[in-house]
Amino acid sequence: MDTELQRPLSFRLNRRGDRSNQRSCAEDDGGGLFSSVRLPQDNPMKTVWKQGFFRLVLVAAILWMLLILIVLLFHVLSCQSLLSSFSAICKKEGKVIISKDSLGLTPKAEHRCPIPVADDPDKIVIPEGKTPNVIVKDLIYIEEESLVNNGSHSFPVFGGNQNWQQREKSFKLKPSMKVPCGFLRNGGADMNPLDIEYVKKCRFVVASGIFDGYDVPHQPSNISARSKKLFCFFMVVDEVSLKFIKKNVTIRKDRDKGMWVGIWRLIPLKHPPYDEPRRNGKVPKILTHRLFPEAQYSIWIDGKMELIVDPLLMLERYLWRDKHTYAIAQHKHHRSIYEEADANKRRKRYARPLIDLQMKIYYYEGMEPWSSKKNTISDVPEGAIIIREHTALNNLFNCLWFNEVNLFTPRDQLSFGYVVYRLRGLFKFFMFRNCEYYSLFVLHPHTREHSSKVEWVKNLSEFKGSGSSMKESRGGFGLWTPYPKNLDSVTLPPAVRTSKAG
Repeated sequence: MDTELQRPLSFRLNRRGDRSNQRSCAEDDGGGLFSSVRLPQDNPMKTVWKQGFFRLVLVAAILWMLLILIVLLFHVLSCQSLLSSFSAICKKEGKVIISKDSLGLTPKAEHRCPIPVADDPDKIVIPEGKTPNVIVKDLIYIEEESLVNNGSHSFPVFGGNQNWQQREKSFKLKPSMKVPCGFLRNGGADMNPLDIEYVKKCRFVVASGIFDGYDVPHQPSNISARSKKLFCFFMVVDEVSLKFIKKNVTIRKDRDKGMWVGIWRLIPLKHPPYDEPRRNGKVPKILTHRLFPEAQYSIWIDGKMELIVDPLLMLERYLWRDKHTYAIAQHKHHRSIYEEADANKRRKRYARPLIDLQMKIYYYEGMEPWSSKKNTISDVPEGAIIIREHTALNNLFNCLWFNEVNLFTPRDQLSFGYVVYRLRGLFKFFMFRNCEYYSLFVLHPHTREHSSKVEWVKNLSEFKGSGSSMKESRGGFGLWTPYPKNLDSVTLPPAVRTSKAG
């Protein structure tokens, strides 16, 4: 007792605490929540089953959450989500897109790519003779005067006034064909006699065109000495553009009074055939074979472009190497004409209701949106470069294509695929990659933007009255000639916008 009292107070308190802890542990072992002693009523198999089920549910929940996160991440990163909350993230200025761009993770279509052209133009072997005409052997152009009555007097038109029955008949191929193909008598687009004589000697042609003073000629580069001797370089211009070029570029005249800007010989066309400059520009572009009837090969390039590839190498690459006769590039964004029509309306490239009318007629006549089931890579070309041999079938195709441009809207990319469809696979052409197309030229801006009142029309009521200033008086007659079938029930297929740029 004395010994216990003599010990320090702290030691005595520690001993009491130890005894208390021992009692507490004994009580816990007797049946507390965390007791290490198994109670008689506990079933070992039941305990294992409970623990396994809990773990299974936990793992399933984690996997389900991970799956949801992966799906959402895929939608965001691929910018394919249909939900507005996620598609908004995919805007060009969105943080996800910016981050992916900085890391180089955003998939981008090639803009330019190497063209597998031959190394030396001097080593190119030019095929002898011409590609035989098999399907169409004889092509005759209708040139007699076709008059149009505007209510007060009759006047001739360049493209004719083809009715619906004549149009339908023109798509039925026969060995001998007779079709309208522009240049009807007194319809306009008249060449000077000296130019008519000059172009007769040209078998190889590079052609371009400038209308309404939108551009100045751009000199081609990388042209070999052989191509300079072999090719005629023609720049077709209207009278407005000729005056504009004279003010801004030096023009030289040869002893025969031919006009030249660098390598280009200017070919003025008097009396523009149409009211709308865009439609006038389709004359030399599509009807190259009519302007230069002796040419066997031609390369068309839009006036705003500077050609940077030797034309002889282009003929070898796109025609002769794989025995093609017609080559044109695939559109960068669109494959369906209905997508292209939607883009034209949004960009105000022509009157929206008139584009819709053209598309309704095409859809009624069986032109389906492009799909992988079709035999063509795309229904929509980049028409600024066209490489072709002037065979009878190719010339017929160009006539039919131009007739659609004359009949409907000047947006030629809308009608190219339609004419291919109507010829039922008999017209063969090579549609090459868009990235090669952008490697053929340097693009220069127009001197000013195109402008036409008809581009801003939103409703057909704005065209009311036979004397409406909105109507083109010499083209687009199919838009005002009643279609023989009822189009009221025609609903255009939805346009899938495959590119924000398009």
